[in-house]
Amino acid sequence: MAYIPTNSSNPKMDINLLDNNEAAQLRDLVSSVNDITIFCHINADGDALGASLTWARYLEQQGKNVTVIVPDMYPDFLQWLPETNKILRYDKKTEEANDIIAKTDLICCLDFGTLARTGAKIEAELRNSKVPFLLIDHHLNPDINATLSISHPELSSTSEIVFRLIWQLGGYDNMTKEMAVTTYTGMMTDTGGFTYNSTRPEIFYIISLLLAKGIDKDKIYRNTFHVFSIDRLRLTGYVLYQKLKVLTPLRASYYTISRNDQHRFHFIKGDAEGLVNLPLQIKGHRLSISLREDTEKDNLVWVSLRSVDDFPCNLMAEEFFNGGGHKNASGGRLFCSLSEAEMTVRKAIHKYADRL
Repeated sequence: MAYIPTNSSNPKMDINLLDNNEAAQLRDLVSSVNDITIFCHINADGDALGASLTWARYLEQQGKNVTVIVPDMYPDFLQWLPETNKILRYDKKTEEANDIIAKTDLICCLDFGTLARTGAKIEAELRNSKVPFLLIDHHLNPDINATLSISHPELSSTSEIVFRLIWQLGGYDNMTKEMAVTTYTGMMTDTGGFTYNSTRPEIFYIISLLLAKGIDKDKIYRNTFHVFSIDRLRLTGYVLYQKLKVLTPLRASYYTISRNDQHRFHFIKGDAEGLVNLPLQIKGHRLSISLREDTEKDNLVWVSLRSVDDFPCNLMAEEFFNGGGHKNASGGRLFCSLSEAEMTVRKAIHKYADRL
């Protein structure tokens, strides 16, 4: 028989997040409503989806009617996650989604701290809503006027926060294997397979609790990181061989992916995931930046930044790329041509040369 940890199994490892008043407020907020809508940000990643799906299943266990709404298409390599078939895409079913928003009793904002991260149309609907908001997030400087804001930038992921909340609310015993899978996936993807922002022992205690639910962490890793198409593999080789610009003295690099590149390699959402991490394998490298041209909007370039050690990606993203994030993993966007974006990247790297 498998060993199943309980809340009292390791009294020295405290993973509760809320004080008594906050915990009571969360319980009261959830118990006072029936229809709950969960939102995550545009271009939803593994953490946004994992946290949203886990939180939705927990709320359903409390007898709530729950809908998860995503603004747009999420990566193909995450569509294997349990119950993604229940997710409602706003861009595909706008009228149905707006009707749900109008009738909901509680709006949960997961993995974003500002309403603009949901896109202009959803943002407008949410700003018009009069119902309570619950914020669960781990990004810096949230500005959503929530009834209860659970914000912990020091933690690895929103999925970790959701697990800790479920644990503190006494929901671990009823956590299903599927909920453990979505939680682990969110934590794994937001730490690059636990290679950054994941040195605290509490993370691995939580992993042990998830493993006790019967998840296969190796299979989750394969399903997420080793299921790409041949086009994705060829794109990877093309980027590394022909597009990567290495600024050796500055221990930094960047690359561009144009519309033509995406068309050539039959790009689908998610095909660029993880590419930005690869240049960090260069000996001594500290910073890698990806520039990807949007396929639909002119003069829009998506920026991803990854770093190692103490280089602050988030500060560079805020200063140069209209973005932010975490110290070693951040993102942003530029409203310009791809060539102009390259100039901005070079300017940013030289500005931070003393920290590289």
